Amino acid sequence: MTEPVLSVRDLRVEFATRRGVLKAIDGVSFDVAKGEILGVVGESGAGKSVTGAAVIGLIDPPGRIAGGEIRLAGQRIDNLAPEAMRRVRGKRIGMIFQDPLTSLNPLYRVGHQLVETIRTHTDLSPRAARTRAVDLLAEVGISAPERRIDGYPHEFSGGMRQRAVIALALAAEPELIIADEPTTALDVSVQAGIIALLKRLGREHGTAVMLITHDMGVIAEAADRVAVMYSGRIAEIGPVHGLVQAPLHPYAVGLMGAIPTLVQETDRLTQIPGAMPRLTAIPKGCAFHPRCPRAFARCHVERPEQIPVNGHRVACHLYDAQGSVAA
Repeated sequence: MTEPVLSVRDLRVEFATRRGVLKAIDGVSFDVAKGEILGVVGESGAGKSVTGAAVIGLIDPPGRIAGGEIRLAGQRIDNLAPEAMRRVRGKRIGMIFQDPLTSLNPLYRVGHQLVETIRTHTDLSPRAARTRAVDLLAEVGISAPERRIDGYPHEFSGGMRQRAVIALALAAEPELIIADEPTTALDVSVQAGIIALLKRLGREHGTAVMLITHDMGVIAEAADRVAVMYSGRIAEIGPVHGLVQAPLHPYAVGLMGAIPTLVQETDRLTQIPGAMPRLTAIPKGCAFHPRCPRAFARCHVERPEQIPVNGHRVACHLYDAQGSVAA
């Protein structure tokens, strides 16, 4: 079996506060294969972005990785020294942030930022690095890259800025890209272009992508597999088509039921009552049980572990170890 590009095992992330230690990520495990797009979805506060930040080594004090392992192509990276992790970040792992203006310095031309990134992680000369930068802008779909490379971020549209950020993430040809809400606030046509670009990266370059989003429509279109997160844990993980068409965990069922469909008319969409619990008040047992329409006594006292069911892994007491629905 081919070794995954990214392997996360029992990851735990904590934040020390005056009110005690808060567990933001509590036992998360998943793999991302070469050329695969893993979608990570859930409501705000589920732990999606914190998981991505932990993988790329951007958890700053008072936060810390409290346990587990993160391996990149077999090499453990969660315990690297800061300088060693800095060499991994950008070269072997690229990051696409939600707001491109947080990634692009408004005082410098886009080309300057691209060339600087390329020269930091490669041995290319300034001239060769500029040629590479122009090629990257063309690859991500920016027209007239020879002219656009000398523009400032404010001279780019929102979609163009996001494409420039993707070009930055690709500058050193990384093995893994973490895309944190890369299509938020973009119109539908631009979203489609970004999704197509991410899929092409996997197909042509073998780049593994961890796609973090709250948008199940983006997940359905872009991802190969999906991890549904709730309160710092993975509630369900499995192939995208199976999870979209027949989700198993009650939370995943609620997320899919809240999406309008063009297939049939409906008077009312599914609503998940309540809200994501605060880190200071995570319920005992299954964290979703206060909002779950199928919760029973065991859910209130015992935290479920992931169970293999029909090619998925589901953290729910409704399913036994053989994958049949519990009575």
